[in-house]
Amino acid sequence: MVVYAGQGDARRSMALLWRTEERGDTRPGPKPGLSVDEIVDAAIAVADGEGMAALSMRKVGERLGRTGMALYTYVPGKGELVDLMYDRAMAELPAEYDLSGGWRPAITAWAENMRAFYLRHPWVLQVSQARPVLGPNEFAALETMVGILRLTGLPPGRLRGVVALLYDFVRGAARTVAESRQAPSETGVSDEEWWKARSSLLEAVAPGFAARFPMVRWVESEDDDGPAEGEPYLEHRVGETFRVGLAVLLDGVEAAVRGQA
Repeated sequence: MVVYAGQGDARRSMALLWRTEERGDTRPGPKPGLSVDEIVDAAIAVADGEGMAALSMRKVGERLGRTGMALYTYVPGKGELVDLMYDRAMAELPAEYDLSGGWRPAITAWAENMRAFYLRHPWVLQVSQARPVLGPNEFAALETMVGILRLTGLPPGRLRGVVALLYDFVRGAARTVAESRQAPSETGVSDEEWWKARSSLLEAVAPGFAARFPMVRWVESEDDDGPAEGEPYLEHRVGETFRVGLAVLLDGVEAAVRGQA
């Protein structure tokens, strides 16, 4: 499921994201019974617990003890609500990192925090990056990242490529874990059961597999110490791959920095 940002009314959505309406609201009368933030927090709780597919104005209203229709006074529709959810969730990300050790330790910490953020809110991975939300917290997160990477000394044109590559890498790694967590409930089969059933059949249906695919066999020949107690094997493997891949990617950035110098 892919959700595109900016599906609602552009002017109203942007005003809500940047709270323009609240700053200029001088209407007399009693204070509203709800706030936009309360609605957005309830919507995030629904998406965290049940996934993006379960999100609806009715379900958010139920969580707040209201009807879905009551929410439209504050948020025009689901399109605007998704934009607000995404940007509000982004506010969880750290705004500052220790730069005393240089850019590499800081961007490594950023990548680990970003991956953990996606796994806390896997529905965020379904919001397409093709059309950004353009909210204040989204810009703040980008500002923090670019502030770290600017220490590399790379010019803006090259740095934009590094920014895009890091975002895509971290999102991809987090998506694999998020999908593996979701698979058992969606299919009724655990990862362990799925792999056990198919791996035991592979040699029977593909005799001579190792000779036919020697490079595949070779790349899987070296393993680490294995997962910690209670850690799913696939999550462990993806986590190890993430750390190795990130280190290699940052090695490439360092090589680009040396070349620039």
